[in-house]
Amino acid sequence: MGKFVIWANEIDARISRKYGREVPKNLAVENPNIDEIIDAARSLGITVVEVNKEALNPRLAGLEEELRVRGRIIVESKHGKSKTLKLIAQKVREFRKAHRKK
Repeated sequence: MGKFVIWANEIDARISRKYGREVPKNLAVENPNIDEIIDAARSLGITVVEVNKEALNPRLAGLEEELRVRGRIIVESKHGKSKTLKLIAQKVREFRKAHRKK
């Protein structure tokens, strides 16, 4: 199993690739928070090893404050980082859709 860092900004639709978005814009999520990412990872059976809700990705230093999404987790996944990020982004979208219906 691979172990890697996931930053909240890596699935944020508001962030350009230059500033660290890793998933395609059509899969990305508007302003994700780290708790949503943790819940999504756990529901997918991905092991969350460490959580730091205040960490800021250094790539975001040049962005205005409202785009600086904080949070980082370290996970263990049987998928590569790219595939894991896509799965998490899709799961966050599902959670939000289900939450809106209530």
